[in-house]
Amino acid sequence: MKFNRDFKGRGGEARDPRLPPGQYDIGSDWPVLSAEATPNLATSEWTFAIGGLVGNPVTWTWDEIQALEPASYEGDIHCVTTWSKFGVSFGGVSVDTLLACAVPLPSASHVVAYSHTGYTTNLPLGDITDGKAWVVWEYERRPLEVGHGGPARLLVPHLYFWKSVKWVAGLRLLDHDEPGFWEVNGYHDRGDPWLEQRYQGD
Repeated sequence: MKFNRDFKGRGGEARDPRLPPGQYDIGSDWPVLSAEATPNLATSEWTFAIGGLVGNPVTWTWDEIQALEPASYEGDIHCVTTWSKFGVSFGGVSVDTLLACAVPLPSASHVVAYSHTGYTTNLPLGDITDGKAWVVWEYERRPLEVGHGGPARLLVPHLYFWKSVKWVAGLRLLDHDEPGFWEVNGYHDRGDPWLEQRYQGD
């Protein structure tokens, strides 16, 4: 069956081309969704580390990561629970900048991103390089709220938002894929919204 890309919904409105299949525009809202209890992390105790298959394992304090070259993302985000939010703005540092300090080994192909709460998710290395991912601590030019992952979270906006680890603590580089919390509970290993990769087998 072939569909016209200009197909209009039941209300007669054209579907926004920024909206992946199965998603809806949530507007100004941004739900707080978490797999674990919200931690109370002081920036004085916060750290971010990159280890595993790297030539130079690195750990940054809050002040040290803040001193790196700043980077920002302006665009859209998509949650596996079917909402999308358009035109958001985040500020922080590019993961490319962080990896340049850690020097990934040629054998590194995947990453486990983990939080200060113990939450994990898996990502191909290619999904967090070349301007695709950030560690962010600002939302709309204000400090990122703790409910949304503050003081800092991973941001991988081209994938479903469960891949954007809240309260991020680091990246562990591997030569193989290692499923994280939601992936071992039935969620897709990659999570591309445009392919509707919500669950294993999608």
